[in-house]
Amino acid sequence: MNRAWGLAAAVAAMAVAVAQGAQARPLRVMALDQCADQYVLALAPDADLALSPRADDPDAWLRREAAGHRRLRPTLEAAVGFRPDVVVRYWGGEPRLLNFLQTQGVTVVTIADATDMDGVRANIRTAARELGQVERGARLERAMQAKLDRAAAPDRPRPGAVYLTSGGFTSGPGTLMDAMIRAAGFRNLTAAPGFGAISVERIAMEPPIRFVLGFFDQLRADWRGPGRHPVVRSAAQGRTAAKLPAAVLTCPAWFAADGVEMMARGRP
Repeated sequence: MNRAWGLAAAVAAMAVAVAQGAQARPLRVMALDQCADQYVLALAPDADLALSPRADDPDAWLRREAAGHRRLRPTLEAAVGFRPDVVVRYWGGEPRLLNFLQTQGVTVVTIADATDMDGVRANIRTAARELGQVERGARLERAMQAKLDRAAAPDRPRPGAVYLTSGGFTSGPGTLMDAMIRAAGFRNLTAAPGFGAISVERIAMEPPIRFVLGFFDQLRADWRGPGRHPVVRSAAQGRTAAKLPAAVLTCPAWFAADGVEMMARGRP
């Protein structure tokens, strides 16, 4: 009962704080997941940030920048205590929390699951606008475009490539990885849309000209997965365009262009 009364009182206090605005203090921004961490660290590093517990994990792109910032679990109780002005999320946040934020008038920015570079640009612009950092967002876009321009292929036939994760999955049309492969000057040999499994037998019988490997830096993940099979390892020997770190792959953000540059360097 005491906990319920305490939460109710905190909710009332949060409602008052939101109604009064953030004029007397820095903007308070709460990130509900690791992808949201990247956006708020890049766009609003001077705000009063509450990052997710995974902000400095090895697969976080801006893990070093996360140092010194508070971490909060994405719960209703944490949000009530922090009293954010803006909440950023990709997949994080239970329905109870999201409904509460809506009733309190808190701005909630949702990072969309982009399937191409235009989708990434839209994510940057949306987050930058809601965080009051339009110029910072524009700078991110320009830096991303510069990397894509450097990676662009000359006008000649494109070599084929297959994306492969350590768990044995690949990526076809309608995915951000497909857009990245094409931006790097390759032809994606996976014809089926979306994500799907790829067999060791297919790789053994029809090895692609180039592999794009993903998540292989996570040594404890899928350590017995099809992507780590000796047959696959042998087929990829001398045929790997890039080994993309997990940090490039876990969030539809501007650093997809860094992954494109990595792939382009391995183009034959």
